[in-house]
Amino acid sequence: MAVAALGTTLAVEASAEQVLLDEIIVTASKREQSLVEVPMAIAAITGDELEMRGIDTIQDLSFAVPGLTMREDGPGSYQIFLRGIANAHGGGALTSIYQDEIPMALTGYEVLPTRVLDLERVEVLKGPQGTLYGQGAVGGAIRYITKRPNTQEFSGSVQGDAYSVTDGDTGLGVTAILNMPVVENKFAMRVVADVKDGGGWQDQPEAGIEDGNGEDLSTVRVKALWTPTDSLDVLATVVKYNAEYELGQGYEQPDRTVYVPTDPGLTLKPKVWDYDLYNLEVTYDLGFAELLSSTSYAEMDLDYPFSYFGGPETIYGGTLAGYSNRNNVGNQFAQELRLVSNADGRLQWTAGIFYRDMEVDLNIPEVVTEFGPDIFLSSYYTHDTSESLSVFADMSYQITDKLNVGVGARYFEDDQTQFIEGSTGVQAGSFDSVDPRVYLSYNLSDDKNIYASAAKGFRSGGFNGFDFNGVELPDFDPESLWSYELGYKANLFENKLYFDAAVYFTEYDEMLRRGLVFIEGRGFESFVSNIGKVEVAGFETSMRWHVTDAFTFDASLAVIDAEVKEIGGTDTANIVGDPIDYVPDYSYTLGAMYNFNWSADKPGFFRLGYSYRDEMPYVDRTSFSVENIGQFSDAIGLLDARLGMTIDGIRLELYGQNLTDVNKYIDPYHAWNNANRTRPRTVGLRVSFDF
Repeated sequence: MAVAALGTTLAVEASAEQVLLDEIIVTASKREQSLVEVPMAIAAITGDELEMRGIDTIQDLSFAVPGLTMREDGPGSYQIFLRGIANAHGGGALTSIYQDEIPMALTGYEVLPTRVLDLERVEVLKGPQGTLYGQGAVGGAIRYITKRPNTQEFSGSVQGDAYSVTDGDTGLGVTAILNMPVVENKFAMRVVADVKDGGGWQDQPEAGIEDGNGEDLSTVRVKALWTPTDSLDVLATVVKYNAEYELGQGYEQPDRTVYVPTDPGLTLKPKVWDYDLYNLEVTYDLGFAELLSSTSYAEMDLDYPFSYFGGPETIYGGTLAGYSNRNNVGNQFAQELRLVSNADGRLQWTAGIFYRDMEVDLNIPEVVTEFGPDIFLSSYYTHDTSESLSVFADMSYQITDKLNVGVGARYFEDDQTQFIEGSTGVQAGSFDSVDPRVYLSYNLSDDKNIYASAAKGFRSGGFNGFDFNGVELPDFDPESLWSYELGYKANLFENKLYFDAAVYFTEYDEMLRRGLVFIEGRGFESFVSNIGKVEVAGFETSMRWHVTDAFTFDASLAVIDAEVKEIGGTDTANIVGDPIDYVPDYSYTLGAMYNFNWSADKPGFFRLGYSYRDEMPYVDRTSFSVENIGQFSDAIGLLDARLGMTIDGIRLELYGQNLTDVNKYIDPYHAWNNANRTRPRTVGLRVSFDF
């Protein structure tokens, strides 16, 4: 799916005659543009559509956007993959996550969880976005665009949810939104609060725990907007997030139980995810251009358990197991200054500078490892830092009324350090890159556009630490890629049908993979290395069709072929011809929406949606015996439905997710007892009203 134009405002209040296929305006290029005009592949889903489809977490989003996959290590802990650029190893992120102008990823493993809460839309930018979004956007970027305070109108809403999980617990949720103009047209505040409780389904019977993965979640977001003049906007944002889970790993067996292999009755540390987020965004209209300054600071504190089991299919044959209770703390300061030309004129340009200072501590006071009859106790502490600076620019020129060409580039430099307790010193390295992008678009008409682009992506290298004798192991080098794309977008039949399609080809060099190497006196240890070259080819398409004023149909499809083509490393986990981890051959979605009136003053709707993802591989030739090489997730099809009506301003919605109660592995890493499964059938009732 190159562009999922899910932009129809599908509010329950809308009657059949009022529902239109509206134009979506996105800011993926860091300026406002119509979705059809942007020369890149974007899946844009409005806030109304997100609620209508029951999308709350990034896992939900991964099933709604074909080509987007992930690895989840328990609720809120995840790695995001796009368009076949997928591996779970290396230090930095492969897909950037932003909330408004705020970078949410500290590393590839420490990503601040974002829930769907009072959003304008989500934009999924596919393909390398290094020019505008930096080194973490190798596969793409995901942007959560929240609603801004309204300085002219007092408003708000209250929403309550009650739901039941098959063979699990009931769950409750309350969301309140309040928009307050303090000084009309000058100053306003928007406060959003969200609380969730329960809804678990995983048991650890030996420890006496039932429905232990239910969440105790609270989120508060406060935004204050000051517009002292027509030229100046000052927007401050504060986010407080806390989530707690008794069973926090998220890994489960087919019988919906959690297994701790060292001791099935052992109670591991509950998972607690806390973070505080602060942002100050200042925008000033200079006339010829708009100047933006975005300053953000984030603090995270994460307690979580981790256990593993080298099961019968691994080289350990069930003789290796372990667990640890971990604590991650970190902080990140980021500053971006950006100048964007005004919309008038044939020449459009963006230029800016971005600075980031990040540090993360991982503290594991006790690591328990069982290898056959032997038990080993150890501890682990690391301190990682990254200080980066980048300068970027992008410009396009309208050569004719139909032809637009553009070019951009970003220079990036990243200074990293890593200290491991017990080692002989601090490892340090510096990584830099110039990441260009060229593109063109041709308007076949006002509503039809074809585009072509070539873009480079880059991710920093890193460190393997020290061996048992305190000798520094070899670092791993950066990885980079070039991706080439050709696409088509169109609004047809007087905006009743939106359609897009794209093909792309990516050459992925020096891909990072983790394998096991034997170290004398220590045994097998993880070792990250650059293995060689990977090629990815894909096709995506999506459409939304207003068949009648009341009936809308949407569909999307992604087909991906990702394969190792050259091997240049030693002791690697792959050989030529292996598929890339976490990449399904194909995935698709289907949806239908019907608006009707229960009676003259009681509008309603019914939506039915289906998403399918083919099995995903995991190949590690250093960790599995020959006959078991090539682990797979399950192929998964999920059916959802939602029925609603409005009575005297009160909206009632009955919804069901995973209606056929599919119970399958989402993750292929189950041979190590580290894989999550689909959420059981969930049926709920939502009541809400606006004021």
